[in-house]
Order: sequence, then structure tokens, then C-alpha cells
Amino acid sequence: MNPQNLYDLSPALRLMIMGLVVAVGPLAWVWVRNKNAPVTQRLRVLTLVILFLTFDLVIFGAFTRLTDSGLGCPDWPGCYGSASPVGAQVHIEAAQTAMPTGPVTHSKAWIEMIHRYLATGVGVLILTLTITSWLERKRTPVSVWWPAATLAWVCLQGAFGALTVTMKLFPAIVTLHLLGGLVLLALLRAQAVRYARAQGASAMLLSAGLRLAVVAAFALLWVQIALGGWVSTNYAVLACTDFPGCQNSLWPAMDFLQGFTLWRELGAGHDGANISFQALTAIHYAHRLVAYLVVATFLALAFCLHRIPAFRTPARWLAGLILLQAVTGISNAVLGWPLFAAVTHTGGAAALVIVLSGVVFSSRGEAFAAHASKSNA
Repeated sequence: MNPQNLYDLSPALRLMIMGLVVAVGPLAWVWVRNKNAPVTQRLRVLTLVILFLTFDLVIFGAFTRLTDSGLGCPDWPGCYGSASPVGAQVHIEAAQTAMPTGPVTHSKAWIEMIHRYLATGVGVLILTLTITSWLERKRTPVSVWWPAATLAWVCLQGAFGALTVTMKLFPAIVTLHLLGGLVLLALLRAQAVRYARAQGASAMLLSAGLRLAVVAAFALLWVQIALGGWVSTNYAVLACTDFPGCQNSLWPAMDFLQGFTLWRELGAGHDGANISFQALTAIHYAHRLVAYLVVATFLALAFCLHRIPAFRTPARWLAGLILLQAVTGISNAVLGWPLFAAVTHTGGAAALVIVLSGVVFSSRGEAFAAHASKSNA
């Protein structure tokens, strides 16, 4: 049997049609529910629908990765040159027979292709949002460059998705793909806030110190998500299976140089040999140590925001989600990385990005607001 080409664009058109089919339902719902609404309202609702579906896509992407289905179809964008596993049954059967517990099985192929269908559907929705925004740009005050930037970003995400497959789960690429999906959530949340402002919602004011704390927490969240992605893509979760210590020690043997050599193949160290257990321990423990700081920071931030009536709802979400992250993170280690806890952990991180993005983009520092008011006077 000839080796499968990594890139086979023959099913691309059929996959685009599949993405259109996925997008038709949400588009029809938005149109029916808002056909008589102002254009800004329709664009805001469409943005929120895309945000919801992108959140679902991130969770399903985690499920794909955690069930080892990322290589369920070893080529891109289709599956052995077909638009679905149905047309690739012979190839999948041969691969599964040769390696029954390998990366290619019928179930893994379906999981991988469903993920691609959903991603294509989200791409169609973002393309629709961008085109509509440009056509209606004179009737809405929100800059059309926001949806244009989102469209460019989702195309970049598609490229990272392709590289995830063709570079055989290269850890740096898979981690960037995860981060890219969460950046997409932040971009969509920012647009939803701007459409809400265009409809009359005002920016909520924070003291300069609290505003700085929100931005700092936002930056810290991205650092921790990157570390968590690095743990997951290097399969380092089970390097520490006890808590609060690791391997019966509060400072186990670790190799940070090898663990954080970023550009290397899966399972390889900085010298090209198999990655050491000490390196995997360093990856895991770095994420755990920063987690202590993240939990303390977010609980303190939630407490401060809860004292402001306008921020009480996001404050409660932040507190609840960070506690959920702590519970699921510990569960991943001590319970042997159960699928439900692992997927929930990724979903919690995505939800934190959405909630904190809302706080960042809907608030302003009091000093900035006062300066803007004087400038407009």
C-alpha cells in the first residue's frame, strides 16, 4: 500500500459544503429570531452564537486530543483523501489491523473528522460575520476590522490544525493550536462587548489599581494556560500522582532545561533522545506551582470585584471557575487523568478566558475615563 500523503486537498470542497451545512442551523436561528432587529443587534447575537460554538469546539478539541484521536486521520483536510471515514473504511481497517491500539481506528477517525466539521462550520460563521459587517459597515459604529481580524485568526488556527496532524502532534504546535482557540474566544468576546456598547451599554469603571490587577490577572491566566497546554501535549500529567507533594517530595528531581526545550518532537528531549522522567516532572510541577499563584490571585480579584455591584456576576463566575480548575486539576493527577476531569479542566480554562475577557474589555480605569471625558468636552 502506498504511503498516505500528508496533504490531500481533493476532499476540500466537500468539507467546505459540510461546514456550510453545520453553519446553516445557527444562521437560520439568528435570522428568524432577529430579522426585524437593528443590524447591530443581529451582529451581536451572531457573535455570541459563534462564541458559544467556539467554546464547544475548544472542548471537543480537548476531547479529541485526550482520546488520542488527533491522528485518527493521518492526512489533512480529509481522511485518507475522503471527506468522511465512510470513504476511508478500507484504509482505516488496514491501519487498525496492523496496530489495533494505534492512532488510527474507526472511532478515532470519526472523532477527528467531527472536530474538523465543527471547525469548518465555525469558520463559515466567522466568514459570514465578516462579510455582513463589511456590507453593513455604514449602519454600525463597530469597526469592521474586528471581525476581519477574527477571520484572519481562524484561518491561522486552521493552519495550526493542519500542522498538528502533519507534524505528528509536535508539542509546540499542539500547544499553540490550543492557545489559538482561546485567543479566538477572547476576540469574539471583545466584539460582543463592542456591539453591546454600540447599543447603549456604558463602560464600567474600576479604580486604576483594580484595573491594573485585572489586566495582570489576565496576563497570568495566559501564562498558566500555556503551561497547562505544555503539560497535556507532553503527556506529563501523570509525572506527579500525589498532592500536594510530587513523588513523595515537595521538590522532586526535575530537569527544566530538557522539559522546556520548546522546539522538539513528541517524546524527545533537547538532545533528540527520549525525554526523561525528570523533564516530565519539571513540566508538571511548573504548572502546579504557578497554579497556586493563579488560585490566590483570582480569589482575591473575585473578592475585590464582588464589592462593586456591576461586577458581582463575573466575580462569582471567576471564583467558581477557579475553584473548579483546582478540583479538576488535582483530580487529573491523583485519579489517573480521568477523561471527564481532563476535558472539564480545559473547558474551565476556556470559560475563564471568556469571563475575564468580558471584564477586561467592558471596563475602564477611572483615570482613563476622566481623561476621555475632558477630551470630549
